Amino acid sequence: MKYVIEVDEKKSAKATYPNSPISPRDALEVARTIKGMKLEDAKEFLEDVIAKKRAVPYRKFLDSVSHRKGVGSGRYPVKAAKYFLETLKNAENNAEFKQLDVDKLVIKSAVANLAPPIKYYTFKAFGSSGKFYRERVHIQIILEELE
Repeated sequence: MKYVIEVDEKKSAKATYPNSPISPRDALEVARTIKGMKLEDAKEFLEDVIAKKRAVPYRKFLDSVSHRKGVGSGRYPVKAAKYFLETLKNAENNAEFKQLDVDKLVIKSAVANLAPPIKYYTFKAFGSSGKFYRERVHIQIILEELE
């Protein structure tokens, strides 16, 4: 899988999570929210989302999204936050392996791309069947060390 942007390999760390079984809408909003945050702030934010203490602001997919105090329209996408947190920890481990300073790391890029859906069949009446698709998302995170 190719990365979305080109960065200096000596000052950056990357991580991917291909075919994660999360909603593309939730993944897009979580990626949009954590992009540009410091590593520790992003990890704390995602842990708060999992604990339902802080909401992720929704800007694009606002159909029936409730108002949250201090955020506006937002939700608590727990499943998406878990997968993003796992990918973020993987990128942090890659940065430690490259001997980068973990305190100076910033999320340069956080991207959620659509993956090919997985087709399933369910049984219906009179021996027929119906198909439905399970959506998947590729997660990419790039960390960069600031001067």
